[in-house]
Formats: sequence, structure tokens, C-alpha cells
Amino acid sequence: MSVYKKIAKIGSKLFSEHKLFKYGFNYSPMYKRSTAKIIEVSPNLLHIRIKLPISYKNRNYVSSIFGGSMFSAVDPIPMVQLMNLIGDDYVVWDKSAQIFFKRPAKENLYADFDYSEKELKDIKNQVSEKKEIEIVKTTQLTNKNRSVIYCEVKKTIYVADKKFYKQKRKNK
Repeated sequence: MSVYKKIAKIGSKLFSEHKLFKYGFNYSPMYKRSTAKIIEVSPNLLHIRIKLPISYKNRNYVSSIFGGSMFSAVDPIPMVQLMNLIGDDYVVWDKSAQIFFKRPAKENLYADFDYSEKELKDIKNQVSEKKEIEIVKTTQLTNKNRSVIYCEVKKTIYVADKKFYKQKRKNK
């Protein structure tokens, strides 16, 4: 069990799941270094919003937000969010990512991460049928009112039935 899972297990006795998710991410060293912060998590974890403020910590040579900061602000959330939404009967891994820079970011950026109940049901049904699948989640980093897109990240996420995955690994 990872350190983060152990902390989450202990923390779940003290805090609601969505608050634990928000503050757990914001205080974890791996996410803190991205310079982003989770600013909103719905009680059911279906919606998460982050803010990536422009600062001296993430400005690049031309005074816009460093692309690595944009990616690291977005990178872990879709996978960890999905893991928390579908439960422990599944294996969830990031498989690949693509990042598309649209324009230099010289203002604070925001991103929203959403799953729907229907999407979760579809994922579980497909895994039940096929044992393993890949999904693609697209996230846009925008200005506060979502009118300007600065960056788009497409994450391919692998999802498998946990028993199937363990057997598959054993056979390799």
C-alpha cells in the first residue's frame, strides 16, 4: 500500500472524502511542486477544479507559464479521481499523455476535471465485458471565465478488472 493510500485511509476517519482529496493533494509534495492548487472538489468527487497561478516559481524564459508546470498541474488528477470514483476492484493506470500548447499563458490558469455517473457506469460495464479498457480524458487549461484556451492535455487511462490484471501480470 502506498504512503498516499495509508494517509487517505487514516484521514478518511477524520475528514470527508472530498476534503481529504483536496487537502491531501494540495499538501502532498508531488503536487505542491506543480505550483497548482485544487480549489474545488464536489462532495461526490465528480467535479474538481484547479488553479495554476502565474508566479516566479513557474515562469519560463519568456515570462509565460512553463509548459512543465501546466502538465504537472493536470497530470495526476484524472487517474486519481477515477480510482476514487470506481473503487478498489479496479486497476487504474496512466498510460500516455499528449499536450497541446495553444498560446503563451501570462495569467492564472484554471482546469476542470469531470466524470459523469453515466461515464462511470459505462467504464464498469466495459471492464466487466472486456476485462481491460483504455479511456481518454481531455482537460483544457483556460483563463478564469473559460473563454481562452492556453493548453489542452489528453490523458489515456488504462482500467482493468483487478483479478484479471493480477492474473495477466502473473502470466508474463
